[in-house]
Amino acid sequence: MTKSLPIRVVLILFAAMVGCLAAVAASSADSTTTSKARASGSSASSIAENPKASKKMTRLKHSRKSRRRRSYERFYTSSYVDDVTAGDATAGEDPVVRQAALEALGNMNGTVVAIDPTSGRILTMINQKLALSEGAQPCSTIKLAVALAALSEHVIDKDTEIRLGRRVRMNLTEALAHSNNAYFENVGRRLGFEKVHHYAQLYGLGELAGWNIEGEHLGVYPTEVLDARLGGVGKMCSYGDSISMTPLQLGALVSAIANGGTLYYLQHPNSAADVAGFQPKVKRQLDIAPLVPEIADGMAGAVEYGTARSVRYNFSEEEILGKTGTCSKDGTRFGWFASYSNTQHGRIVTVVFLQGGRPTYGPKAAEIAGRMYRNLYDHSFFTEPKATSSNRSGTRSAGSAQ
Repeated sequence: MTKSLPIRVVLILFAAMVGCLAAVAASSADSTTTSKARASGSSASSIAENPKASKKMTRLKHSRKSRRRRSYERFYTSSYVDDVTAGDATAGEDPVVRQAALEALGNMNGTVVAIDPTSGRILTMINQKLALSEGAQPCSTIKLAVALAALSEHVIDKDTEIRLGRRVRMNLTEALAHSNNAYFENVGRRLGFEKVHHYAQLYGLGELAGWNIEGEHLGVYPTEVLDARLGGVGKMCSYGDSISMTPLQLGALVSAIANGGTLYYLQHPNSAADVAGFQPKVKRQLDIAPLVPEIADGMAGAVEYGTARSVRYNFSEEEILGKTGTCSKDGTRFGWFASYSNTQHGRIVTVVFLQGGRPTYGPKAAEIAGRMYRNLYDHSFFTEPKATSSNRSGTRSAGSAQ
């Protein structure tokens, strides 16, 4: 007869068996977890190694860095000044035009130059120290000269559409109205630097715009193309990189557009006697009369629905044609707007140039121009009959824009 095992031994054996079963279960769980982890790691690796996903992540990373760079751009020039008229010589200026420009500019750090495009007479020049300075990067206002050059060389016409993307095409009118950089970079490359340089000089860039105007500085138009690593001729034709243009140079070019091709020396009378004896001085004739209608729609479009529509915040009674420009360099932001009024009583060219920080940009310059046109209109500048210098000394001379 078999003897029973002591209860103590039975309990020990049972405990040992339970321990073995627990170890086996734990081992199985570890194995399952490891397998899942490996599978997950394999999946993550395959995602990271996917070329399309990698490119997308790289683009996203760069775009975020780019946004951070833009948002942290620092400016060190104030957009405001205490007195924009300090040192101005005003004896030979049109008092109505000067007051209209002065009220429109306010305390912004900038200048307003108003010109009679039929004679080259400067009707007023607010903040003359800045207006006659060495100038600044022209930003997108350079597109006017590039457009005229491209039309002259038959590189484009008004309706030529340039492909800017898989589904994006644009013509000259839209490119001027919206100041499209890619369009003008393409046009600049088609022209090439030699032709761009030739026409820029023909239109008066890189030379004095005024006739014996004391204190006028010379802008810069480089004799060599911008380094390709910095954008080459494309950036010169879209942003005006490496170019320094003065408000007077831009005013003289827009005056030639307004009058159909006569590039006048700009003159700034210093007295009523200078106004009475004023004689226009022609620098040269530009063969652009047939081209003006080709760019006029784009300049009008800028004011109607494009980058200069802020003009119409204050003035919409008469047609205004213009071009904005915004860019920055060395901690200073620039805002340009060059325009002319197209009325049955005559034309006046207005150049607004601002410098400073974030409040400074092209549409702000356009808004100031709109306020100036509003002031002129309210003082019957566009409706009164032409006045001769003999019956209104110090105001618009015969033949000037009314």
